[in-house]
Amino acid sequence: SVPNLFIAGELGGLALIRNAINQGRDCTDTVAARLATLRANGGTPGVFDLLVVGAGPAGISASLRAIERKLHYITIEQDEIGGTVAKYPRQKLVMTSPVEFPLFGKFKKTELSKEELIAFWRSNLEKVNFNVRTGEKVEDIRKEPDGSFMVTTAKGQYRARAVVLSLGRAGNPKKLGIKGEELPKV
Repeated sequence: SVPNLFIAGELGGLALIRNAINQGRDCTDTVAARLATLRANGGTPGVFDLLVVGAGPAGISASLRAIERKLHYITIEQDEIGGTVAKYPRQKLVMTSPVEFPLFGKFKKTELSKEELIAFWRSNLEKVNFNVRTGEKVEDIRKEPDGSFMVTTAKGQYRARAVVLSLGRAGNPKKLGIKGEELPKV
């Protein structure tokens, strides 16, 4: 209900990696179409076209499409690249059908483990100079009078014309206060 604020991926209610990838790409396509007129008149210094919150499947896809569409973007991730997928159990099968990644085309392998997907992302994101800030948690997002967004993290503030929230549902799980819950496997 907020113009130029999008939800993609698991937060949207359907926890399928393939759908998250498609949603991230589609959000960026919508942003690019809306910004075409504004960018033709020159950008505003210090304002990103797109800010992506989360570097899981939807966030990575949105970011890759931003690169493909030549948008001035930044991605903010509170943990590590891969998001919730990086926390899955070892060798978990994460995809069972082909999917198309922005910039890289169709991934033809029909069965993909967590480790294979993370390795694919890491090797390809290095090649395209992925603009990501890891270990930076978004604390606040405000709509500015000019229609842009002010995104505040513990480390700074960013202005953007559009924001894609692709933070998954695991964002900040409630802790039970029991022994062992701080272990990486939990």
